[in-house]
Amino acid sequence: MATFVLYDAYVTVAGVDLSDHVKSVTVDAGQNMVDDTAMGDAFVSNAAGLATWSISVEFLQDYALSKVDATLEPLLGIGTTAALVVRPTSGDVSNTNPDYHGTGILESYNPVGGAVGDQAMASATFQSASVLTRSTS
Repeated sequence: MATFVLYDAYVTVAGVDLSDHVKSVTVDAGQNMVDDTAMGDAFVSNAAGLATWSISVEFLQDYALSKVDATLEPLLGIGTTAALVVRPTSGDVSNTNPDYHGTGILESYNPVGGAVGDQAMASATFQSASVLTRSTS
């Protein structure tokens, strides 16, 4: 059985490569469930609704130009979206290094986080504003 250790993920937000500041990244793709239970049914029944996705990233915070805060803070606001790209490694896109990309809305951003003496952290969650595409070439 082949396994994979995630240690070199590639993450860009709005065209800015923030990979060297990523502590963790999660791409979550799925579908909304629509209840289609009818009178007389003995169990709840669901139908597949619209597809949805989100990307959550935990960053090592950096307030310098073109880094974490300077990239994420301007994305807060009504009507603002960002192009997102995530790959398991920084290598070229391939069958074993698929590229997940789409346009997302910054749902939440925590620009300051940590306890005294800890590494400053920042977390961000993006929600779907387009199709999430998986590319292998």
